[in-house]
Amino acid sequence: MTLKTRLLAGAALIAIAGAAHAESHAMMEHPETGEKLAADQTFTYRVLDEFPSIDPNLIEDVEGSAIGRNLFEGLMNQDEKGEVVPGVATGYEVSEDGMTYTFTLRDDAKWSNGEPVTAKDFVYSWQRAADPATASEYQWYMGLMKIANVDEVIAGDKEPSELGVKAVDDHTLEVTLSQPLPYFPQMVTHTTTFPVPQSVIEEHGDAWTQPGNMVSNGAYVLEDRVPQEYITLKKNPEYWDAENVIIEEVKALIINDENQALTRYLAGEFDQTDVPAGQFPRLAEEYPAQAISVPNLCTYYYNLNVSDSGPEALKDPKVREALYLAIDRDVVVDNVVAGGQKPAYTLTHWATAGFEVPAVEAAQMTQQERNAKAQELLAEAGYGKDGEPLSFDLLYNTSESHKQVATAIGQMWKQTLGVEISMANMEWQTFLEERHNKNYEIARAGWCADYNEASSFLDIMDSGSSYNDSGFNNADYDGLLAEAKTAEDPLPLYTQAEEILTQEFPILPIYHYATVFMMDDAIKGYPLENAQDNWYAKDLYRVAAE
Repeated sequence: MTLKTRLLAGAALIAIAGAAHAESHAMMEHPETGEKLAADQTFTYRVLDEFPSIDPNLIEDVEGSAIGRNLFEGLMNQDEKGEVVPGVATGYEVSEDGMTYTFTLRDDAKWSNGEPVTAKDFVYSWQRAADPATASEYQWYMGLMKIANVDEVIAGDKEPSELGVKAVDDHTLEVTLSQPLPYFPQMVTHTTTFPVPQSVIEEHGDAWTQPGNMVSNGAYVLEDRVPQEYITLKKNPEYWDAENVIIEEVKALIINDENQALTRYLAGEFDQTDVPAGQFPRLAEEYPAQAISVPNLCTYYYNLNVSDSGPEALKDPKVREALYLAIDRDVVVDNVVAGGQKPAYTLTHWATAGFEVPAVEAAQMTQQERNAKAQELLAEAGYGKDGEPLSFDLLYNTSESHKQVATAIGQMWKQTLGVEISMANMEWQTFLEERHNKNYEIARAGWCADYNEASSFLDIMDSGSSYNDSGFNNADYDGLLAEAKTAEDPLPLYTQAEEILTQEFPILPIYHYATVFMMDDAIKGYPLENAQDNWYAKDLYRVAAE
């Protein structure tokens, strides 16, 4: 079979860059920019919640993924613009029919205990992620990758060993797909696909991710962890490109209060923190070199529980549409979050590669028109100011920003529709469990693309997705997504899928994210043009004060 070769890096160039970097380190200058480096090469940043897991096969949240990308390395990485670049693999070949990918692994990739990283490590990891016994919340992602036999493995009808991935030899990984997937190389930059050390997991069980036990293959190793307080990573001397890694220590501080975090950031305690809702305009004026807002491929929305466990009123699409229409998104983005976010009437983010936002009737209306239609719909459903009163519980994970958004939307629903909202908050892990188990009525949600393609958003509403927390089940929708996987031009199918969501309203899109944060301007190398906000501490560095 003819192979189309895509080699992504040359060993000679890496060697030259490494030598240049080693020389520059001696002069304390950045090897490419010539900037004078600070003696203190640490990066400390703040996160909102404790990480549910740092096991690559079990990670399910954005912040956990950031830790995963620093501790481990997959076949491919992303560069500062989100383009796929070599990781453990130096390149890959794809068969003419697009069904077989053959990755060539670098021979100097090592685990932090000095043992070589081999193709078998990827085989073990992928089989483990797809194995029902692992109970990974991201098992469905393996299904999206269309690896041969993956659906049968996930269902328990075939053994994990029958998954279409094999080690041809220590440095050659062959992946067989059930159908061509043009964006497959993007998908292997995701933490779920990273290698994990079989012998360490078998020795320590669930405790393998604890400090002192964990063995990883990324630019950093786990140094210390105190739940609900912090996690510390140290540079991994066994990493194949260690000589080009400048940041020596990475620390994530868990601070639940955004305003307290901002106060501590401004006092110089750490290098990066999120901007609290509504404060970006002021901070951008006061700290123009530190306040940053760039598009981020995430959508903020509310799940409506349309499953059997949900309230009866939410089973009526007229009620759901009324709630959708009565949200004044301009007020939310301009006055509540105020950080460069954009109103969302669709699930898929407007900046997604190749995606054209479909025309949505509600988006073309004035808010006054939306409110009037919302009132009509609720009245037709027998509820509202002149009908049966409605009240819902709204669940969100603990955060002042989430509270402010919920408060504003609750006021809109009350003023426009007479709907009463009772708000409840939970810490992150408990919140995720309650939402997954559908023990809620309305719940805050956010989704960030796992790869830069519209299906990464739309697939979460497939009836088989473990992240379909609304319990939405629509055969036409599922069929469109299945057809899109093999379509020469999937865009019309994505548009039709979005139209179904804006006819059925199982979710209420509110805004499309921007990454809004404060960053010490001494920290350089952050990938502001990576729309997924996938950053690697190995690419960061701290410059000396002038």
